[in-house]
Amino acid sequence: MIVDAHHHLWDLSVRDQDWITDPPMGAIRRSFLEPDFVSAAPEVSASVLVQTICVPEETPEFLAVAASSDVVAAVVGWTDLTSAGVGDALSELVDSPNGSWLRGIRHQVQSEPDPEWLCREDVWNGLAEVGAHGLVYDLLTVPHQLPAARRTVAALGNVEFVVDHCSKPAIGSDVGEWAELIRSLAAHENVTCKLSGLVTEADWKSWDVATLRPYFEVVLDAFGADRLMFGSDWPVCLLAASYSEWLGAARELVSELSSSEQAAIFSGTARRVYDI
Repeated sequence: MIVDAHHHLWDLSVRDQDWITDPPMGAIRRSFLEPDFVSAAPEVSASVLVQTICVPEETPEFLAVAASSDVVAAVVGWTDLTSAGVGDALSELVDSPNGSWLRGIRHQVQSEPDPEWLCREDVWNGLAEVGAHGLVYDLLTVPHQLPAARRTVAALGNVEFVVDHCSKPAIGSDVGEWAELIRSLAAHENVTCKLSGLVTEADWKSWDVATLRPYFEVVLDAFGADRLMFGSDWPVCLLAASYSEWLGAARELVSELSSSEQAAIFSGTARRVYDI
């Protein structure tokens, strides 16, 4: 069975998701709830539910979903890392009735206009609190933010970091610069990486496994199977592929690896990192 290390849920009757309002996002401009995920991913035995929007109310809601779900086994939530009260906010989440499901924190760094946002002193203080509370930090970055990410993971060696979506390389462009940055990040042992989000960085209509393979080979070489984990990025992946189509592509990408390496990517790494 599979551990899906990265998927989302949202209910538009609770709050809007302003990042899916543009016409190209129409395919996912609806609510996606826990039963929808279970139906879409019948082979998944456990999953990590990841934040979608930077509001404090979402994390307790996701923790309640995990508490009532047979599949959602961990939550990556959100809190304001720049707040002077970040430590108290994290303690409140961890100590809440469903706080045992919280495994990590994430922020939409990709949307920050400052490429050095991750290196701000207040952010580093917040990240140190994340580590001190026994949580991992999901890095949602784009390639030009990787130098700041590299300095951050080097400075905060006691914090576990997870790179979301391979840091969103531009699929179909030159691999070289992104690959160099990813390898420099992977040199730090406190970093793992999600094999996720690649189909939506490629051409949504014409991508194929051959197009994705150079990027997979880079992260596999950089991190190794024991620091690489499968994630669907469902329902965002629906812009380019169904759940089964992306899962099939991922299986094809890893098909030449040993059974133990495949087991690490599809289960073992996520279970270790997110304590599932």
